[in-house]
Amino acid sequence: MLKATPRTVRAAAEIVRAGGLAIYPTDTVYGLGCDPFNVSAVRKLVRAKGSRDKPLPILASSLDAAEGVAELSENARRIAHRFWPGPLTLVLPKKALPHEVTFGLPTVGVRIPDHRIALVLIRLSGGTLVGTSANKAGLPPPTTAAAAYNLLRNEVDIVLDGGPARIGTSSTVLDLTRELPKVLRRGPISLGDVMECLNAST
Repeated sequence: MLKATPRTVRAAAEIVRAGGLAIYPTDTVYGLGCDPFNVSAVRKLVRAKGSRDKPLPILASSLDAAEGVAELSENARRIAHRFWPGPLTLVLPKKALPHEVTFGLPTVGVRIPDHRIALVLIRLSGGTLVGTSANKAGLPPPTTAAAAYNLLRNEVDIVLDGGPARIGTSSTVLDLTRELPKVLRRGPISLGDVMECLNAST
């Protein structure tokens, strides 16, 4: 476990690009990440998490990077411009992502975190990073590096300590593939917040 500094963040990005696993801070909770396009790394991450049959979310460093993995409709762009960077994951039609990331589903969850260390790591890792919580399946997501380390110390290659997660709860997950937006996981941003954004844009 290493304090997050420019040097250690670069080291973590090198590990990710080489197919390794990294634990890193975000605005919501601590994340467990790897290169989403490296199938062997994704499989290793899924094994580290334990029993999991849910698709893996992706964190992006920019809107352009998000568009590399997902199709953004006009409404998705409006919401993204309002709430990204921030604790809102948008479920969107996927582009070319490995089966192991989406478990064969035609969609992917994407967000841009509001956290300087995470954004630098994601950018240095290629613009996108698997963004699942750094815990075993079924356990609460950790909000400190120490808690994440205790859960996954033998499964990862590096742990970046960026201090306690500022928000401390997982992001809202919003499905935009339906006719009407639907919240799949409650979080810091409500459906009312999203609808207010969309109504203000019409």
